[in-house]
Amino acid sequence: MLFHLLYPLSDTITFFRVFQYPTFRIVMAALTALVTTMLLYPWFIGWLQRSQWGQTVRDDGPQTHLKKSGTPTMGGALLLIAIVVAVGLWADLANRSLWVVMFVTLAYGTLGFVDDFLKVRFKNSKGVSAKGKLAWQFGIAGVAFIALFYLFGFSDTRVAVPFLSTDRFFPALPIWLYIVFAMVIVVATSNTLNLTDGLDGLAIGPTIVSALTFLILAYAAGTRLGLEIGPNNFVYFDFAKYLRIPSQPGAAELAVLCAAVIGSSIGFLWYNTYPASVFMGDVGSLALGGALGTLAVVTKNEFLSVIIHGIFVWEGISVLAQVVSFKLTGKRVFKMAPFHHHLELSGWAEPKIIVRFWIISVMLALFALATLKLR
Repeated sequence: MLFHLLYPLSDTITFFRVFQYPTFRIVMAALTALVTTMLLYPWFIGWLQRSQWGQTVRDDGPQTHLKKSGTPTMGGALLLIAIVVAVGLWADLANRSLWVVMFVTLAYGTLGFVDDFLKVRFKNSKGVSAKGKLAWQFGIAGVAFIALFYLFGFSDTRVAVPFLSTDRFFPALPIWLYIVFAMVIVVATSNTLNLTDGLDGLAIGPTIVSALTFLILAYAAGTRLGLEIGPNNFVYFDFAKYLRIPSQPGAAELAVLCAAVIGSSIGFLWYNTYPASVFMGDVGSLALGGALGTLAVVTKNEFLSVIIHGIFVWEGISVLAQVVSFKLTGKRVFKMAPFHHHLELSGWAEPKIIVRFWIISVMLALFALATLKLR
């Protein structure tokens, strides 16, 4: 909004020229989201407590979690509000990819809100059925990507492969197949992040790391820097061409959204860190997973996101392995799934699990960025 209101006045008020630079708006979006969450969460947590929006804890899980019963949940709702405010103020709202990511984020957040509401209302940990949740997730992602290709003119169905440069291996898929592929990426990311959200701060740490990684990737994919080498003489440096990654005009605006996710998530972490004063609930975890999955698609980092989201992927694999093994053999691979519960039951302290998962997430992000030059 501010970009559209103030930048056109830059010919008169030269200070407003600063709005043309994504770097300025990236920083301001992060600060806006951070300040919004830091200031409003104390009030919001109090409102959740007075409204008795407390977490229902499974009685078949680690016994140490029973003391968390009643901790305010659905804290992700304020996190999403902060993202919307920051993006609305600082992003170029004419960017269509931005709208696709925001649509998936808010639609998944709405689904998560319904899921949380049912859990709290009926005092159980089930909520929306698994089949119903998957149906809605695939439907939302399908609508988003059909609109992206058939209404917004997006036509890039190539798939980047880590460790291989774009001039060597970058296949294009039929649109219908790419849309199905993109839907799977988004739904898988959303659900695996949701599975990871089982300890205080466990999911939000890797979310911050992933959002920062996509901020870098989006900025690189959509930015050409002009270097003045003389009067009215510029040389342009193209990051995407230099790194041999998919060039996406306008992708720098997605970096503004990533900054908003980072700022709001840091603000949430202040109150979600062990021992948590509030949980994000499915309204936050499904939405953030949907945002990260959609960012992976629109920035053309579908396969690279498997590395970036390695923590989420492993948590999802642990659940899948547990279910398949028990159905086929009657035996469990882990003491409990997802894997962080297995570590708890193995005697690991909750803070140790959380911090070590964060460290692994940082290592994976650095490795993912390193692949940009390992080609």
